[in-house]
Amino acid sequence: MADTDPEEVAVAVFAALADSSRRAILAELAARGPATATDLADRLPISRQAIAKHLALLSGAGLVRAVPAERRRVRYHLESAPMATAQSFLAALARDWDRTLHTLSTYLDRDQETQP
Repeated sequence: MADTDPEEVAVAVFAALADSSRRAILAELAARGPATATDLADRLPISRQAIAKHLALLSGAGLVRAVPAERRRVRYHLESAPMATAQSFLAALARDWDRTLHTLSTYLDRDQETQP
Protein backbone atom coordinates (compact mmCIF):
# COMPACT_ATOMS: atom_id res chain seq x y z
CA MET A 1 0.00 0.00 0.00
CA ALA A 2 3.05 2.28 0.09
CA ASP A 3 2.47 3.70 -3.41
CA THR A 4 -1.29 3.98 -2.98
CA ASP A 5 -3.16 7.27 -3.10
CA PRO A 6 -3.74 8.55 0.47
CA GLU A 7 -7.47 8.89 -0.17
CA GLU A 8 -7.64 5.23 -1.27
CA VAL A 9 -5.80 4.22 1.90
CA ALA A 10 -8.23 6.26 4.01
CA VAL A 11 -11.23 4.68 2.27
CA ALA A 12 -9.87 1.17 2.95
CA VAL A 13 -9.17 2.03 6.60
CA PHE A 14 -12.62 3.53 7.14
CA ALA A 15 -14.27 0.50 5.52
CA ALA A 16 -12.26 -1.82 7.76
CA LEU A 17 -13.11 0.19 10.87
CA ALA A 18 -16.82 0.21 10.05
CA ASP A 19 -17.23 -3.26 11.55
CA SER A 20 -17.22 -3.68 15.34
CA SER A 21 -15.60 -7.13 15.13
CA ARG A 22 -12.67 -5.75 13.14
CA ARG A 23 -12.30 -2.91 15.64
CA ALA A 24 -12.26 -5.49 18.45
CA ILE A 25 -9.55 -7.47 16.66
CA LEU A 26 -7.43 -4.33 16.19
CA ALA A 27 -7.96 -3.35 19.84
CA GLU A 28 -6.91 -6.83 20.97
CA LEU A 29 -3.76 -6.70 18.83
CA ALA A 30 -2.98 -3.22 20.13
CA ALA A 31 -3.46 -4.29 23.75
CA ARG A 32 -1.73 -7.67 23.72
CA GLY A 33 0.54 -7.65 20.69
CA PRO A 34 0.82 -10.04 17.74
CA ALA A 35 -1.50 -13.05 17.76
CA THR A 36 -2.69 -15.92 15.61
CA ALA A 37 -6.28 -16.21 14.43
CA THR A 38 -6.75 -19.01 16.96
CA ASP A 39 -5.42 -16.79 19.78
CA LEU A 40 -7.85 -14.05 18.79
CA ALA A 41 -10.78 -16.49 18.59
CA ASP A 42 -9.94 -17.67 22.11
CA ARG A 43 -9.95 -14.09 23.43
CA LEU A 44 -12.92 -12.65 21.53
CA PRO A 45 -16.54 -13.77 21.12
CA ILE A 46 -15.94 -14.35 17.40
CA SER A 47 -15.51 -17.70 15.64
CA ARG A 48 -12.12 -18.69 14.23
CA GLN A 49 -13.57 -18.66 10.70
CA ALA A 50 -14.98 -15.14 11.14
CA ILE A 51 -11.66 -13.98 12.63
CA ALA A 52 -9.86 -15.30 9.54
CA LYS A 53 -12.21 -13.39 7.21
CA HIS A 54 -11.84 -10.19 9.23
CA LEU A 55 -8.05 -10.55 9.28
CA ALA A 56 -8.03 -10.92 5.49
CA LEU A 57 -9.94 -7.66 5.14
CA LEU A 58 -7.73 -5.91 7.70
CA SER A 59 -4.68 -7.19 5.85
CA GLY A 60 -6.08 -5.90 2.56
CA ALA A 61 -6.50 -2.47 4.16
CA GLY A 62 -2.87 -2.67 5.34
CA LEU A 63 -3.85 -2.52 9.03
CA VAL A 64 -2.35 -5.91 9.89
CA ARG A 65 0.59 -7.86 8.52
CA ALA A 66 0.74 -11.66 8.49
CA VAL A 67 4.08 -13.04 9.68
CA PRO A 68 4.79 -16.78 9.40
CA ALA A 69 5.56 -18.34 12.78
CA GLU A 70 6.33 -21.80 14.17
CA ARG A 71 4.46 -24.90 12.96
CA ARG A 72 2.74 -23.27 9.98
CA ARG A 73 1.06 -20.72 12.22
CA VAL A 74 0.70 -17.10 11.18
CA ARG A 75 0.92 -14.23 13.64
CA TYR A 76 -0.81 -10.96 12.84
CA HIS A 77 0.94 -7.69 13.67
CA LEU A 78 -0.55 -4.20 13.66
CA GLU A 79 0.58 -1.78 10.98
CA SER A 80 0.24 1.90 11.92
CA ALA A 81 0.98 3.62 8.59
CA PRO A 82 -2.52 3.24 7.07
CA MET A 83 -4.11 4.53 10.28
CA ALA A 84 -1.78 7.55 10.24
CA THR A 85 -2.77 8.22 6.62
CA ALA A 86 -6.47 8.07 7.55
CA GLN A 87 -5.83 10.41 10.49
CA SER A 88 -4.11 12.89 8.17
CA PHE A 89 -7.06 12.67 5.78
CA LEU A 90 -9.45 13.45 8.67
CA ALA A 91 -7.25 16.30 9.89
CA ALA A 92 -7.35 17.89 6.43
CA LEU A 93 -11.14 17.61 6.38
CA ALA A 94 -11.32 19.15 9.84
CA ARG A 95 -9.17 22.08 8.72
CA ASP A 96 -11.47 22.65 5.74
CA TRP A 97 -14.52 22.53 8.01
CA ASP A 98 -12.90 24.85 10.53
CA ARG A 99 -12.24 27.43 7.80
CA THR A 100 -15.77 27.11 6.44
CA LEU A 101 -17.35 27.39 9.89
CA HIS A 102 -15.14 30.37 10.75
CA THR A 103 -16.19 32.11 7.52
CA LEU A 104 -19.85 31.41 8.27
CA SER A 105 -19.47 32.63 11.85
CA THR A 106 -17.79 35.85 10.67
CA TYR A 107 -20.55 36.41 8.11
CA LEU A 108 -23.29 35.86 10.69
CA ASP A 109 -21.59 38.13 13.21
CA ARG A 110 -21.27 40.89 10.59
CA ASP A 111 -24.86 40.36 9.48
CA GLN A 112 -26.09 40.62 13.07
CA GLU A 113 -24.15 43.84 13.60
CA THR A 114 -25.86 45.44 10.58
CA GLN A 115 -29.35 44.40 11.72
CA PRO A 116 -31.38 47.18 13.39
